[in-house]
Amino acid sequence: MMNAIESVPAIRTPLPGPLAKALIERDERFTSPSYTREYPLAVKAGRGAVIEDLDGNLFLDFTAGIAVCATGHCHPRVVAAVKEQADLLLHMSGTDFYYPPQANLAERLAGLVPGGRNNRVFFTNSGAEAVEAAFKLARLHTRRKFVIAFFGGFHGRTMGALSLTASKTVQRSGFAPLVPMVAHADFPNVYRSGLSPEATSDECLASIETLLARTIPADEVAAFIVEPIQGEGGYIVPPPDFHRRLKELASRHGILYVADEVQAGMGRTGKMFASEHFGVEPDIICLAKGIASGLPLGAIVAREEIMDWPPGSHASTFGGNPLACVAALETVNLLEEDLMKNAADTGAFLLQELRALAPRFPLIGDVRGLGLMVGVELVRDRATKEPAPQERDAVVQRCFHQGLLLLGCGKSTLRFCPPLVITREQAATAVKILANALGS
Repeated sequence: MMNAIESVPAIRTPLPGPLAKALIERDERFTSPSYTREYPLAVKAGRGAVIEDLDGNLFLDFTAGIAVCATGHCHPRVVAAVKEQADLLLHMSGTDFYYPPQANLAERLAGLVPGGRNNRVFFTNSGAEAVEAAFKLARLHTRRKFVIAFFGGFHGRTMGALSLTASKTVQRSGFAPLVPMVAHADFPNVYRSGLSPEATSDECLASIETLLARTIPADEVAAFIVEPIQGEGGYIVPPPDFHRRLKELASRHGILYVADEVQAGMGRTGKMFASEHFGVEPDIICLAKGIASGLPLGAIVAREEIMDWPPGSHASTFGGNPLACVAALETVNLLEEDLMKNAADTGAFLLQELRALAPRFPLIGDVRGLGLMVGVELVRDRATKEPAPQERDAVVQRCFHQGLLLLGCGKSTLRFCPPLVITREQAATAVKILANALGS
């Protein structure tokens, strides 16, 4: 059992073990081939930042279920809140009826979001649905048709969200025609540009100005939809002035600034919302992933004058489910008590330790991030900055076999997005395993 072993990772069998292998074979017989399993992990249980597989192997989890389990796996307070609510009410559809968990969470989120005055909340099941809702609301409120997103951005895989996504061609291939009147602009990447942060922002904002001047009339643009920090695109942290200047550009033309905080929000960067690092107040903010620490929930939050759609114009059968809402309320409590601070402090330590590896391993081109949203970009040549996707994938596999769960993002970036409960000791263990994987 998990509690019987103090040392983590603890790999007892070849991977996958016999029980994991049997489950994987059965799963692959019946589930969609579109799923992207990075390595043969068959999960039995999780506690904190530790995953136990079916064969009793223990892994240090630096994926958090793709940045979902903010309070760690099965946090006892989140589990207790869900169990208590399950005895009272499982479902009653918050778009048609009223119940306390949804009203309580709406009030809490409305006050948490930057500029939280007169905010309203719409609940969804997922991040993609939150983006879809923001897309629809922006068009309806402004009575404008065009939306501008950014290259490298990931906003989901439903048709509207997919139309905004510009991360990888495999995500869009074969699904055209997508939602029309969507354009994309460059997102500033200081490492790739080789320019100063300010010059990198200048370059990207100039390209948007050109777009507005030559192909898309500014007075027909409903919204800019942007991730404060790009997730799937490679954990790209923009220059400090970029979002403020983008918001100023939006305000100048009556364009809504929509922040997709699905991966970066809910304490992951050491603040409740990543937008706070850049001093901007979004007109609409999209939330999901870490909001309910493992239960399916998403939301958009907007000022009352923006969320002005009439009854029946948008709805969700399961959005704001009572179990998910009580999990989210307890998640927010835990974030405010100490987990956001831990994300900031342990994240700074992790960033420092990962950067210390760079002189030893030429594969490391860049280490970047905020809080516990950290990316390590691997390159074949530091001078040319040629991405190293095969090498990145090999490192992910080697880490798995040594008991560390990682995922990739971007062309060749290792993604570190552990639960916000991790300790410095666990962070140091992860860095040591990464060094072994790079060295081998």
